[in-house]
Amino acid sequence: MKNYKKLFSIFLTTLFIVSCSKDDSIPTVEEPTGYTQYGTPFSQVPATEDMIVYEVNIRSFSANGDLQSVINRLDNIKSLGVNTIWLMPIYPVGAVNSVNSPYCVKNYKEVATEYGNLTTLRNLTTQAHQKGMTVILDWVANHTSWDNPWITTHSDWYTKNSSGQIIHPAGTNWTDVADLNFGNQEMRLAMIDAMKYWVLEANIDGFRCDYADGVPFDFWQQAITNLNTIPNRDLIFLAEGNRNDHFTAGFDMNYAWDFYAKSKAIWNGESAANLYTTNTTEYTNVPSGKHKIRFTTNHDESAWDATPMTLFNGKNGALAASVATIFMNGVPLFYTGQEVGRLNTVSFFNSTPIDWNTNPDMLLAYQNMMTFYKNSNASKKGMITTYPSNDILCFQKVYNSENVLIFVNTRNTPITFLLPTGLQNTNWNEAMTNGTYSLSTSINLSAYQYLILKN
Repeated sequence: MKNYKKLFSIFLTTLFIVSCSKDDSIPTVEEPTGYTQYGTPFSQVPATEDMIVYEVNIRSFSANGDLQSVINRLDNIKSLGVNTIWLMPIYPVGAVNSVNSPYCVKNYKEVATEYGNLTTLRNLTTQAHQKGMTVILDWVANHTSWDNPWITTHSDWYTKNSSGQIIHPAGTNWTDVADLNFGNQEMRLAMIDAMKYWVLEANIDGFRCDYADGVPFDFWQQAITNLNTIPNRDLIFLAEGNRNDHFTAGFDMNYAWDFYAKSKAIWNGESAANLYTTNTTEYTNVPSGKHKIRFTTNHDESAWDATPMTLFNGKNGALAASVATIFMNGVPLFYTGQEVGRLNTVSFFNSTPIDWNTNPDMLLAYQNMMTFYKNSNASKKGMITTYPSNDILCFQKVYNSENVLIFVNTRNTPITFLLPTGLQNTNWNEAMTNGTYSLSTSINLSAYQYLILKN
């Protein structure tokens, strides 16, 4: 559990209030009025190191593209070992200058009718909690739609040019959204109030914060500090970004973009040993208890880049890349359709439903892999030892008396790997079958083959 965060939040809140009392220009954050706690706050929020996250693209998750369809498949999600469900934005989408992006938010306190309503969301969180899973919402803090009510009632809450016109986010081509002004303290309080609404009224367990790198550090610190003071809550915060100050602000996780990019390069011929360097570099400034979230795809990558089936050269390559990504370090992330080998790109601007009946063998491989992972402390938090090679990833993770050894062939051709001296002539069990496995002096791995061994 992450209860240590609550004590730290109280400390930070005290500092925040003291600082505010010395500077009347910074308003204190008050509890929202008119909100009630729906349901019972979830008491089994996993520690960050134990999280397995699943991102739901609601529009493509089913033919209906709604929250009820997610409820109907909660057991399927859980079968991957998932304990944290991230819902892409559930809010009404703006119509002015719109490209129908869910990240173009028309109202921060409503559920879009295309997905359902507040009752449906409440049912989802309730049933997910009953199955031992948390639910976090995608939060879009940087901008709103052009027809969000704030535009009319509080135009000073937005960034303006020298002519006094509201602008879209600078340095982007996101012309469908209007940039928010974080220099306005009243806007900040309204934003935090809206976030509290979902924690209380829908019993959600935290937020994945979109474009976190584009929002000031001190807002995230202010928001997270105050959200963590809601009674009986143990909230999760994931930043879409890679700034080191996200952790100081209170985020539990941010993105491992470098690891993703390096994985693609290695599957395209770069030395496999370079992934170890990237792993170490990404974690250099990550505080204890915090983590990078690691993935072979997410909604942006599967829409604009390609799916793992293309990026990693088919089913076997995609599975092998997942093993490296999941077991080396960090919090694993799955994205809608990844587990059944979706081949074509997955849009989030419209519905492109997943065929859940494709590649049942791939789904089974993921289920077996994650059943072992979720129950293996060495896999999640063991001390890592790496054995560099040009083509083969070979690394060992040890936690107390548990020892896990991973082999991944990053090439689409058989490779014979000479074992390091310390691994030669050792005996293991194959993790997913528990069958015995003896190593000699070398190991032959077929194209994109992976092995997960334990003793």
